[in-house]
Amino acid sequence: MTLHWKLVIDSSDAPALADFWAGTLGYVVEDQSLLIGQLLAAGQIDGSVLAEHRGNQIFRGYAALRHPDDPFDPNTGIGQGRRLLFQDVPDAKTVKNRLHIDVHGEPGGLGPLVERLESLGATRDREIDKGPAGHWWVMRDPEGNEFCAL
Repeated sequence: MTLHWKLVIDSSDAPALADFWAGTLGYVVEDQSLLIGQLLAAGQIDGSVLAEHRGNQIFRGYAALRHPDDPFDPNTGIGQGRRLLFQDVPDAKTVKNRLHIDVHGEPGGLGPLVERLESLGATRDREIDKGPAGHWWVMRDPEGNEFCAL
């Protein structure tokens, strides 16, 4: 039996990091405003658990992305396929990630890919050259999380 999953990434500014990764991957930031409205109307939450980001109400400290071609629940905005969830945590990142994302560009298009990622807020960390086995960049997202551009 296959399982549904999402990748959860700890952050210090979930909405901003979600914006970065949505731009990087071409994913869609989930709009959960209908769900928030339903929960507010039913008295199940109050404004203390909400924040505003880019003119929308969001759950404070959380943001999620979904693949644009995957299904989602139109009543909640929650993706039902490939998803990334960002959650704010109080502790800062201190060591190398044990899990990271590899971003694959077009064949021969590493330079333009790296430049596009930098325009979104990524920084180059180090270049890896494995000769015939390949060449890529280890990069960092705006919060310092490592990922590879291939």
